[in-house]
Amino acid sequence: MRLWELMARFNSFKRTNVILQHLRMSNHTDAAGEVLLERKGCAGVITLNRPKFLNALNLSMVRQIYPQLKKWEQDPETFLIIIKGVGGKAFCAGGDIRAVSEAAKANQKLSQEFFREEYMLNNAIDSCQKPYVALIHGITMGGGVGLSVHGHFRVATEKSLFAMPETAIGLFPDVGGGYFLPRLQGKLGYFLAFTGFRLKGRDVYTAGIATHFVDSEKLSMLEADLLALKSPSKENIADVLDTYHTKSKIDQNKPFILEEHLDKINSWFSANSVEQIIEILQQDGSSFALEQLKAINKMSPTSLKITLRQLMEGSSKTLQEVLTMEYRLSQACMGGHDFHEGVRAVLIDKDQSPKWKPAELKEVTDEDLNNYFKSLGSNDLKF
Repeated sequence: MRLWELMARFNSFKRTNVILQHLRMSNHTDAAGEVLLERKGCAGVITLNRPKFLNALNLSMVRQIYPQLKKWEQDPETFLIIIKGVGGKAFCAGGDIRAVSEAAKANQKLSQEFFREEYMLNNAIDSCQKPYVALIHGITMGGGVGLSVHGHFRVATEKSLFAMPETAIGLFPDVGGGYFLPRLQGKLGYFLAFTGFRLKGRDVYTAGIATHFVDSEKLSMLEADLLALKSPSKENIADVLDTYHTKSKIDQNKPFILEEHLDKINSWFSANSVEQIIEILQQDGSSFALEQLKAINKMSPTSLKITLRQLMEGSSKTLQEVLTMEYRLSQACMGGHDFHEGVRAVLIDKDQSPKWKPAELKEVTDEDLNNYFKSLGSNDLKF
């Protein structure tokens, strides 16, 4: 056998080996690759890395982020934590609820563990002793809101898209929605929770969901400037963010999309029952009111009633108390009909026509509602 043949064979063997090794690696690092955790400059950087799935959050990602967040919080060399998403389309489009629904139907533990550990992470972000900066560029919904809204700083761009669309899938605005939504101006949070209304770009900042607004093309420069800080304080970090915010000119003078409707929103959602809210919207009869009515009428009646009570109770609770309440609600929803039907209609069959049970608001009794809010005893979420 000639030397070059030997060489060719050897190279092909080497190549095969490299490929096999890579395959083994990718099997192994698949879960690890879904979220990247790196120390850069003065910061710990969390990168959500599932661009194909719009960086949707799953349990293995939660299980990687939580201990690392706790480590960085204790590390004297880490001065801030940055969280961002890959791919430009989404920061994080929500939790991986399809997997959760499938697990709940198969009686697997994932539906208990996912919500429990996700809410523990939401709380850890809220109580984090290090400044936490979320770059909420692109779609930020549900679970993605939970990863950002409880931190010190949230930076929106003109491509940000915020929504809490859970009532459309037989769920409720969780991840601490019962805490932050009723604390937005007036009854804006109630409106967003009921209708799943989408806020875009600078409106995410004006609504109070983001703390800063930056042009998307400046985002990587902003990040580099944050990483280059030497032992920064929270004030130093705020100064950098403020500088970028002040220089941003995109939609600077554009009025808030809901500006002209805020007074009406405040009066509609001051009603004490979902039935009253609907009646008031019907009586109003304006095109904006009827548009919202149309959206609300598509939602799960059970979800609407749960959500109103969740926000009313949450308005005077601490975040931990809210998350404990929401964990009870999440588990009741897993055992009910509407969540699985919502996932089927929106994510699996995509026919967008869920058959809710009960189908009418009046069929959702106070007793049904009380059962959703009942303590889980030793299974309650504890911090």
